[in-house]
Amino acid sequence: MRALLCLLLLLPTTAAAADYIGAAACGTCHAAELQRWQGSHHDRAMQAATPETVLGNFDNATFTKDGVTTTFSRRDGQYVVRTDGPDGALHDYRVAYTFGVAPLQQYLLELPGGRLQALSIAWDTRPRAAGGQRWFHLYPNERIDHRDVLHWSGPNQNWNYMCAECHSTDLRKNYRADGDRFETTWAALNVSCEACHGPGSAHVQWAADAKAGRAAADATRGFAVDLRQTGTWRFADGAPIAHREGPGFSTAQVETCAPCHSRHAQLAAENIPGAPLAQARLVSLLDPGRYHADGQIQDEVYEYGSFIQSRMFHVGVTCSDCHDPHSLALRAPGNALCAQCHAAATFDVAAHTHHATGSPGAQCVACHMVERTYMQIDGRRDHSLRVPRPDLSVTLGTPNACTDCHRDRTAQWAADAVAQWFGPQRRQGWHYGVALAAGRDGRPDAEQQLVRTVQDASLPAIARATAVALLLPYLGPRSLPALQTAARDPDPMVRRAAAETAIGLDAPERIGIAAPLLDDPIRTVRLEALTTLLDLPPERFDNRQRSALLRVADEYRAAQRFNADRAEAQNNLGMLELRTGNPGAARSAFDTAIRLQPTFIPAYINLADLQRLLGDEAGAEATLRKALTVQDTAAEVHHALGLALVRQKRMDEALRELRRAAELAPDTPQYAYVLAIGLHDSGDRTGAIAVLSEAQRRRPASRELLSALAQYSAENGDAAAASRWAQQLRALDD
Repeated sequence: MRALLCLLLLLPTTAAAADYIGAAACGTCHAAELQRWQGSHHDRAMQAATPETVLGNFDNATFTKDGVTTTFSRRDGQYVVRTDGPDGALHDYRVAYTFGVAPLQQYLLELPGGRLQALSIAWDTRPRAAGGQRWFHLYPNERIDHRDVLHWSGPNQNWNYMCAECHSTDLRKNYRADGDRFETTWAALNVSCEACHGPGSAHVQWAADAKAGRAAADATRGFAVDLRQTGTWRFADGAPIAHREGPGFSTAQVETCAPCHSRHAQLAAENIPGAPLAQARLVSLLDPGRYHADGQIQDEVYEYGSFIQSRMFHVGVTCSDCHDPHSLALRAPGNALCAQCHAAATFDVAAHTHHATGSPGAQCVACHMVERTYMQIDGRRDHSLRVPRPDLSVTLGTPNACTDCHRDRTAQWAADAVAQWFGPQRRQGWHYGVALAAGRDGRPDAEQQLVRTVQDASLPAIARATAVALLLPYLGPRSLPALQTAARDPDPMVRRAAAETAIGLDAPERIGIAAPLLDDPIRTVRLEALTTLLDLPPERFDNRQRSALLRVADEYRAAQRFNADRAEAQNNLGMLELRTGNPGAARSAFDTAIRLQPTFIPAYINLADLQRLLGDEAGAEATLRKALTVQDTAAEVHHALGLALVRQKRMDEALRELRRAAELAPDTPQYAYVLAIGLHDSGDRTGAIAVLSEAQRRRPASRELLSALAQYSAENGDAAAASRWAQQLRALDD
């Protein structure tokens, strides 16, 4: 107690203005928790480079890739890496910090402007017998030079933006645009107690007041949020699965873990434990390339987006039900972890697993939490805790747990086995993955399937939000009511998606859906509503709506300025200024985006569009041709250049560029549609129909393509074909 009193003398605070006090201070009263945390991955998330923390071989070890030999050495008590720098030449760089600890450790190198960069050559910390104790490259199959955004010195390896928030406590990025430098600070170098609980000084004051008998009623005990679990998991008599008893379920704990365990973009420097994740973070939906159509993990998306798909989340399971939040260890080994809530007599038996007891296939996680490997050696488990659906693998091409292990067997074999074990109707029914796949692939039933998903409130919000986002190319009379309902959904992910998709509507319907969302309590919803409405003329809005647009525009500027070190943010800022009538500010933002990242193609396209609006067609063409020197396979640049040449009436050149765009991005129907119009207007009606037919084969639910095919076929004298295309078009609305 004496130590606590001494601490209080040093920290005179109030609950209204809490300060960070450090893990050692927390340990004064919470010694057991501190001891469990020490040595954990959170504790060792980031450490100063010392002989005790550096695990890699710095005894003049070398690693060669793409013609560059990197040397790891020690000099004057420091760890030094000699490798190719931002200019492509070899330089010596000091290792400032270690990053992570197992199964790999990265190293942060210093660059000017307060930048810390994560070296792409990492140390494999596994035992040698497991293939470890070696240097390896995180992108072994890609040739990456100093001009690539994935180069260790590039923006995508910048610690200040990409990594720091989740490896330190109370991280403040502090980018200074006027000097293009970072003045990044933190309360603790690693992920300490207050990274989850929030600043602790008010809690210390609460503890002192409680000790003195003068503490006021405070459910959070001086913290911003109470992270303790409420309720208890109990088995009813004879029930194979436990149910939760106790007070209402709170998502505060999951939302506290989520900022560092989700794929997202951060929009503000807010570190408020338990605050709604969507307030300051734009969480990825089940997007192609990141998730498979059925929601299984594909790219490195961490755990949150998977977990909120799970039945466990929806019945009240929280992170700490399975993980000790201080040591990060599992609550129990192997299947005993699941047996906390799933009776072993029912589930941990061969009759359920259909694998020999104790075998790898009999492990719960083998079927229900498939593992995917990221960063070459880091296995991560899918936290959607799903029932294996090899039948979906047959129809959608998604992976499944069965053929993950039985690699010599087919998905149909696995689906047949499941049907034989559990009956033909066991988990064989409709799944939202069917709808998301239809939306991704442009299938004729896409709109119907997506609407079904949006309207089913029993489905996970992230799946419904993804369905809303995928509706954009298919919007019609049938889907408008679903979009209107989504805009009023209790979940901010769904409302955000509704605001985004409303951009595909005519002005009255768009305003009807998006304008009320300018007053949404969640920032990310408001910002999405703004971007949907900005291109409409001011006279479309009443005074209250115009006032809301101005207010949210200021929020949007603040969000982009928070990320002013990123080309994406500068590009977004430029688009805002362009739409609000500030061409000079827009030009400055686009130029800054290109300076920050010369390979960032959208900034070139938007700059060219600005030049076009200002009447500088020659400048727009020059900007687009410069973009092609950076990336000559960028379909969007060829498309934009083709349109620029059309405006200059240079049709032969224009058609070449438009055709190149369609060839580079055959699954983007808009490119084929514009090319077809160009061919048609140049007199090549047959060529236009051929282009449209191929595009429609890839995207059979495109109203735009079907309408053009019907029109051009009729003009070409093919009444039968015109009728056939028109019938397909009508069928989309039946």
